[in-house]
Amino acid sequence: MPRHCYVLRVFTRGDEGGNHLGVVTDATGLTTQSMQAIAVELGFSETIFLEWEAGEIPRVRIFTPGAELPFAGHPLVGMAWTLKQLGPGGPDTLRCPAFEVTIRLIGDDAAVDVPLDQPVRPAPQAGSLTRAVGLPEPVSARWVNMPVPYLLIEAESPAAVSAAIPASEGTFQEIGADMVYVYAFESSEAVRARFFAPGHGVFEDPATGSAAVALAAALRSEGQTSGRLAISQGSEIGHASAINLEWQDERASIGGAVRKDEVRWLEI
Repeated sequence: MPRHCYVLRVFTRGDEGGNHLGVVTDATGLTTQSMQAIAVELGFSETIFLEWEAGEIPRVRIFTPGAELPFAGHPLVGMAWTLKQLGPGGPDTLRCPAFEVTIRLIGDDAAVDVPLDQPVRPAPQAGSLTRAVGLPEPVSARWVNMPVPYLLIEAESPAAVSAAIPASEGTFQEIGADMVYVYAFESSEAVRARFFAPGHGVFEDPATGSAAVALAAALRSEGQTSGRLAISQGSEIGHASAINLEWQDERASIGGAVRKDEVRWLEI
């Protein structure tokens, strides 16, 4: 049965850049295998599917070309924008495998509010890992469970983040560091970041909302119970992106601009 799929760019800078996303708002009858096949066919870093039964909180499932994810930021922001801007309107809550999130519009932008209780632990082996895969020497490093473990590497400068020349996908996988977020502060309220996820079929991601939440969790674990950051990502691969991150106590918000590129019809 043919069904439509919105093709969006999420976390754009104005009309430019952003992270491509496939949004299927009617997943009725789709199996896990068919959802995975659609994600592979589209080839975006993620594709999100909506399952919505009367009287229940709508559920979403998120797939990279390589695997299903329990949580991801830019797909949820894209789904929020689709429901609120393109219709049918509500709901205000979505359920992904990891937890429930609140969705809302801020002007023309979309935002998602998520729980901020992810476990954070030190990463003493980070120096050897980053050297092995061609990433900057860490100023600090932590593991954050999203619930998939992300390795967060703080570099000494934004220039070091941008100048990194990562090793091959195989090298990342060999050392078990296949979800790596590298960042540096440009100012007290601005961050330059890159994200690598070769184990999920995405070597470098243009904009990673879940990693922004991981950063908030890490900073919160160090005593910063609230804050606001503008995160720049994707310029190094030609998809300049902008993520707005805010957090306070046990909630974090990620948001930004979204643009619709086209509607595709999928033959399933």
